[in-house]
Amino acid sequence: MRKILTIFLITLFFSPLFAVDYTEMSTQELIAIMGYVEKKNEKKFKNELKQRVPTMNPTEKAKYEQNLEKLKNK
Repeated sequence: MRKILTIFLITLFFSPLFAVDYTEMSTQELIAIMGYVEKKNEKKFKNELKQRVPTMNPTEKAKYEQNLEKLKNK
C-alpha cells in the first residue's frame, strides 16, 4: 500500500512538468513554433494563438499569416 501511495505522489508531482502552457509564451514565440506543435497539444496551441490575433501588431500579423500554411499542411 505504501509503495502505491509513493508512486501516486511521485506521478502527481511530476505530471505538471510535462504540460505545455502556451499562455506563458510570447506572441513571437507562438508564431515561431507554428507547424511544430505536437498533435496532442495542437488544440490548446490554436486556441491561444486565436486569442492573440486581435492584439498582434502589423509585423506579427504578417509573420502569422505567412506561417498559417504550416498549420494547414500539418
